[in-house]
This record gives sequence, C-alpha cells and structure tokens, in this order.
Amino acid sequence: QVQLVESGGGLVQAGGSLRLSCAASGRTFSSYAMGWFRQAPGKEREFVAVISRSGAGTSYADFVKGRSTISRDNAKNTVYLQMNSLKPEDTAVYYCAAGEVVTDKEKSYAYWGQGTQVTVSS
Repeated sequence: QVQLVESGGGLVQAGGSLRLSCAASGRTFSSYAMGWFRQAPGKEREFVAVISRSGAGTSYADFVKGRSTISRDNAKNTVYLQMNSLKPEDTAVYYCAAGEVVTDKEKSYAYWGQGTQVTVSS
C-alpha cells in the first residue's frame, strides 16, 4: 500500500505560480512512477504530467508544456508539480497518483491522493 497526501494548492491570480507537493508513505516510493492529474468542475479527470521512478523521464499534457515542471525527491518520498503562468482554466482539483509504468492512462495508477484544490482568478 502507498498513501499519498497532496498539498500546496490554493487561490492565485492569473499569471501566478504554485508548487504542489505529494508526500508518499508506505511501500518504497522510488518503485513507482508518479503522475499528476486534475479534475475541473463538471469535467472528467485528465492527465497533467508523469515522472519515471528515477526522475530521468517526464511527460506532460500539451496544455501545461512549457508552464509546468514535475520533479521528485526519492530521499524525501515526495513528488512536486511546479506550475507557472497559471490560467483560470487551470482551476481544478489536482491529484497525485502512483503506478507501475510511465503513462498518461488513469487506469494504470493504483494509488491516489485525496486531491488539492487550485483556483486561478482572472
């Protein structure tokens, strides 16, 4: 079992930045690829970014490329999502997830956090 707890969400003005964190406990953190997803009101949950076990490989959804950076610190059992140039359409609940493979497919992730709200005002 892996327990995931997100933090760092909040209210920010358009153009601002936030850094989300996801702290993991339980089984070895470095054994998992880590992903970030988001769900806006009335919409399905969607992929944002993923990072490989070592951190050497990353992949991003087109809508965050160039604006966000995913990273991890395996010594601290934590994955981060740095988001810059935030837009009102980035408003959503952001979830981190742990899985066996590097993928954008939600169903491939076995463990999920409870989510953290990000609200971007115009």
